[in-house]
Amino acid sequence: MRSNRRAAESKVPRTIAVIVAVCAVIATVLIVTRGGDDKASASPTPAGAAARSGSEQSGTAGYGHSSGVSHGAGAQDDAAADAPSGQTGPQPVTEVDKTFLVKVRQAGLWEIPAGRLAQTNASSEAVKRAGLHLMDGHSKLDQLVREDAKILGVAIPDEATAEQQGWVKQMENARGAEFDRLFANLLRASHGKIFATIGEVRAATQNDLIRRHARQANQTVLDHLEVLEDTGLVDRATFTDVESAVTPK
Repeated sequence: MRSNRRAAESKVPRTIAVIVAVCAVIATVLIVTRGGDDKASASPTPAGAAARSGSEQSGTAGYGHSSGVSHGAGAQDDAAADAPSGQTGPQPVTEVDKTFLVKVRQAGLWEIPAGRLAQTNASSEAVKRAGLHLMDGHSKLDQLVREDAKILGVAIPDEATAEQQGWVKQMENARGAEFDRLFANLLRASHGKIFATIGEVRAATQNDLIRRHARQANQTVLDHLEVLEDTGLVDRATFTDVESAVTPK
């Protein structure tokens, strides 16, 4: 009898231990399950909203910076507020800006041929050197003016003015010392007059492309003024003519 009682009593603690272990497992499962539900409910963006957000971002790729990072309306508003002079739309292109592009284009259309003529008709090495500077500088400016005119929607001519074509004809018919003096004075007068115009455009334009173009034209024309003066052939009358043309009336 006593042995049976001891056996029965020994089974009780084991049963209780099993029950406790099962309860612990159940409690653990419940805690993990509730934790997952809490995290899901705490998420501010449902899966559908996240998908829409991703598709909206991919739809705006290509706008803004080349890095592909899209900007929200708030960032765009901030950029507009920071724009110089409060500009939020397309930059204006004034009549002065358009005239400037036309004049740069026309200058290249006659001064490049003039520089080429200097290589065959001139007798002075300084004049030939000036001609090379004209060919190089105006070739670069001509490419720039065609690019900017296309971007800004400005019509530019395909030929020089009648007066400029007449200057080229004069140089075609001249040789040696006659050509040298004609070349130096015609080109120095033309560059002196356009040099003053470039300064006015650069000072007043509100357009970034025109501003860049005026800076490049200023550097190019200044170089040409110097190499033409280095020929030693520019007459005093040429300087007087330029002074009269650029002095405000």
